[in-house]
Amino acid sequence: MKAPVVRAFGEPLPLVVGVDGSEPSMRAVDWATDEAALRGLPLRLVYASLWERYEGAALMEGLGRTSEQIAVDNIVEAAAKRARRRHAEVRISTEVLPDDAVSVLLKEAHSAFALVLGSRGRGGMAELLIGSVSLAVAARAACPVIVLRGNHDNQADAGRHESVLLGVGEEPHSAAAVRFAFQEAEVRKAALHAVRAWRSPAHESTDHPLMAGEPARLHERRAVEILESALNGPAAEHPSVDLRRRAEEGTARRVLLDASADADLLVVGAHHRDGGFGLQLGRVAHSVLHHSACPVAVVPQQTHPQDADRIHD
Repeated sequence: MKAPVVRAFGEPLPLVVGVDGSEPSMRAVDWATDEAALRGLPLRLVYASLWERYEGAALMEGLGRTSEQIAVDNIVEAAAKRARRRHAEVRISTEVLPDDAVSVLLKEAHSAFALVLGSRGRGGMAELLIGSVSLAVAARAACPVIVLRGNHDNQADAGRHESVLLGVGEEPHSAAAVRFAFQEAEVRKAALHAVRAWRSPAHESTDHPLMAGEPARLHERRAVEILESALNGPAAEHPSVDLRRRAEEGTARRVLLDASADADLLVVGAHHRDGGFGLQLGRVAHSVLHHSACPVAVVPQQTHPQDADRIHD
């Protein structure tokens, strides 16, 4: 059974993929095509071209199609053919848009179910863990952003672990991420592993044998309470999902990164500041985007500035 999707004017919102001809972006096309087929969504492939913005109109008047425009068209068409070969039933549209990649994708986010991006673009250097475009878009987009992290084997063949991993933050800031994770687990028929990390601050520790365990128990109990509060409502709405809750001692970054090796998708919340500028991701989301062993879905939840860093890391 396909998960319900948000609709605009009677049509389902599309999955939008940023393409640039790089291998990471083509892997993103594969992943997004599978997701579109699962959810019954249209697929929209977009290419951002500053050439179109600054030179295209003037050159087209006298010279016809240039080699740059032909190359761009070839990249977009190759991505569309790749998607059609993977799932012929998925409705696919393509567009070349005249602006920089971040601006194009942020605009697309306002009318997309989600954005799907490769970890690095065509200009990215191999030693960089994640490209600047993917990081900037994940930090500011109005819809979920899925970045294809993982090794260079074909991680686009999603489902090999039959597991969705959810990092549970403070309520209400993680509510959107929790809902998205339940939908992903349901549509994939995968187990949902919901994890809340906890740790006892150093100043609470003691060497006295009668006191050593008490602070830890209090923090673990609080983590369990947060899990229950965040998950109980969505669990009732998605009774078919195999939900597995875990409160684990350690930093959220370490706990989630360790668990990502056995997951098909890691879902975390993005703590966007109202009216803020620059990178606005929480520390945990920022870290997993750089280091996760599986694709990462960053789901936005608008917060007030003073709440932006309220995540247990």
